[in-house]
Amino acid sequence: MRDARALADLRTRVAREMTREFGVGHWSPCPCKAEVVRQLRASKVLIASHDSEIIGTVRLARALPGLIDSESFTKVDTALYVLGLAVSPEARRQGVGRDLMDAVKESARSWPADALWLDAYDHVAGAGAFYQACGFRAVGPSSKGEIPLIFYEWLPRQPS
Repeated sequence: MRDARALADLRTRVAREMTREFGVGHWSPCPCKAEVVRQLRASKVLIASHDSEIIGTVRLARALPGLIDSESFTKVDTALYVLGLAVSPEARRQGVGRDLMDAVKESARSWPADALWLDAYDHVAGAGAFYQACGFRAVGPSSKGEIPLIFYEWLPRQPS
């Protein structure tokens, strides 16, 4: 909880940079500290830091198939949803995102979870190519909602 303000600040910088680069979109809202505190309580938060500054974050939450569009994913007993990957604009292209995704995979192995699920915008601002480079495979587009998304999954028992 002591990092809630720093996490909100990081995610705000990322949202502003994405808006500058891609225009206003679903990635534009900036989180408040209270929203980050709620997320800290509801999920496992991984943090990347350098010289005591938070430069990246990602969250893991238990996937609840009844609450999400889960038809595209492999049916498993326990899936975790990967949420909110954010790397500071200054730390991009330095391996921070990949390190966070490797840590997410390790968390899935130790949880234990049968799958990691995530979504990416079906837009130039989306990170689908990055997730595929991290070993996730595209399993289909979202068939619900107004935001165009592509779903990805990673299964720990398959080579990545």
